[in-house]
Parts: sequence; C-alpha cells; structure tokens
Amino acid sequence: MSSTQRDPFILDRPTGRRLTARDAILCIGITAALLIVLKGGSIRSTGEKMDPGLERTVVRAIGAPAGWLADRLPLADAVNSATSWLSPDKKLTGGAGAFDAPPAGAGAAAVSGATAPVTPDAFDPAALGEKPKLLPKLGTLLVTGDSLAQPLDAELARDLASKGVKTVRDAHLGTGISKTDLVDWGQLSALQVKQRKPDGVVMFMGANEGFPMPGPGGKLVQCCGPNWAAIYATRARKMMDTYRRGGAARVYWLTLPLPRDAARQKIARSVNAAILVAAQPFRSQVRVLDMTALFTPGGRYRAAMPISGRNTIVRRPDGIHLNDAGAHLAAIDVMARLRNDFQSLR
Repeated sequence: MSSTQRDPFILDRPTGRRLTARDAILCIGITAALLIVLKGGSIRSTGEKMDPGLERTVVRAIGAPAGWLADRLPLADAVNSATSWLSPDKKLTGGAGAFDAPPAGAGAAAVSGATAPVTPDAFDPAALGEKPKLLPKLGTLLVTGDSLAQPLDAELARDLASKGVKTVRDAHLGTGISKTDLVDWGQLSALQVKQRKPDGVVMFMGANEGFPMPGPGGKLVQCCGPNWAAIYATRARKMMDTYRRGGAARVYWLTLPLPRDAARQKIARSVNAAILVAAQPFRSQVRVLDMTALFTPGGRYRAAMPISGRNTIVRRPDGIHLNDAGAHLAAIDVMARLRNDFQSLR
C-alpha cells in the first residue's frame, strides 16, 4: 500500500476536545437544575397523581421542594409565554363548552339548550362486560300493550305459573301511543304501576300507530318522519321511565315484526326506530327485544319460518299479528331475558 493511500479500516481520530465523565455529570446536573426551577410544579403534580409505591415516594420527595422553589421563582410562566408560538392550538378563553364546567340538570338543559348529562342508567352492564345486577324475585309480571300482546300474555302466564309468578294480562285492543281517543298510555302506565307495582313489564304494541300528534308548538305532525318519531319516542320514554319504577323493575319492550302491507311497514320502521331512541337513557333497566330480526330478517315479511326443521306459519292472516306459534317463539326470547335479570328464575 502506498504511503499516500489511506487505510479504509482505520477511523479518523477526533481532533476536538474530548469530554470526560466529569463533564457528563456537570451537564446532567445543569439539566436537572433547570427542570427543577422551570418545571418543579409539574414534577410535584405528577407525583401526586401516581399510584402508591416506591416510585411515587421518590418523585414526591423531589417534587415537593422543586414545586416550592418553582412557586417562588415564576420562571415557568415566562418560558411558556416565550414559547407559546410553537403551539398550533389557539388560546381558549371564556370557558364556554369546557368539559370541567358544572353539568346542567335535565331541566336546565331543556331551558338553556345545554346538553343533558348522561347517567349510569343509560348503560346496559352486559354491554360493558359486567355482570348485570340481578333482582331477587319476579313476583308480578305485567304483560300489556295492544292486540299484539295476545296471545303472548297467555304463553308467558303458562311458562311462569310453576315459578310462583303472578302474570297480569292487561291488553288494550285498538289503542296506541300516537292516539289518545281510547286510552292515554301516559296516564294508563302510571295507573298500572300504582295498582300492580310490577317487578317486570312486557310491552308489545304498535298495531294501531301512525296517527298525527301535536308537536312542541301544538301543530299536528304527520307520520312518519323524524319529527313524528321524536314525539313518539318522547311518549314511549315517559312510559319506560314509569314502568322501570326508579330502577326497581325491569322493562321488556318488543319491537314490531314488519307487517305485510307496505304502508304499514313504513309506520313500523318509524315506531321501531323511536323505541330504540326512547330506551337509551334507561338501558340498565329497559331491554329492547328485536322481533324484527326474529320474524322479518332483512326487512322482508314472511308468514312462515323454519321451526325445529319444519316450515311453520307464525303470522295471522291479517299480516300484522303473531299466531300461537309466533307468540311461542316471542315468549322464548322474553323468558331468556327474564332469567338474565331475576335470581328466582334461575
């Protein structure tokens, strides 16, 4: 190899000043001092939020004097102001919409337009991966609604007779939530609860819906758009709140299997959507049982369906109601939900 050639395997030696271990310790000390002076409050706050243990003890031991010193040398505010241009966020002032603002009650929300707070009752424990809180005993079960509640009420009465459950069958034919000429269901539900004090309520209704209802301004709202569904949901929610008895009872509200007639299907879809919305604040006590998926999957009407390997008629000739076989299937679903909620049925 020529004397002028460079050996590629020999690295160039640094020509600058070499740092010693003493220099490294000095740099660390200066950095720590700056952190204590500028961020002592943050160290103290972090220590307070840590879980109990050795790490929390050490951080708090450093954070207490560091925070005390930072309080008396307000350099952190000066640094934050000097570097605020680095942050893309705009300065928020006034507090409007802040998450830590005091929550408004339901009444205040209605008056001021504020968002009503969500309560724990809005969550079904099963949806959160928790075990539902079982009620000890199903003493009285109220099965109510319009003509759709028959013969479901008889099926449930037979299934529960041996369990010592008193089944109250209280169907009101020709009635509806969207009509009050025969029965005002807001008043009727309150009367039912006052007289029977049911531990569970099964509601199956919707064969006579679709009537115009007065809106907030008193003007009649025709079926079946969002405005109509909102009024229906408000009425249904009031009933659900009554039936759940402040959490002491469980409510099982059945959606509508789609009817054969296309015009009635439009009404049924609006009713079912309203039921789901109505139950949202009370999902801890109100169970919505999906009869649409059971009897009319995919939104297609069918008079018969496979049961135990045989095609069986489940609807009455009117294309609306369930016959005995259909009511038996619905009762199986209701019984499964009852067993999930009441210790006495297990």
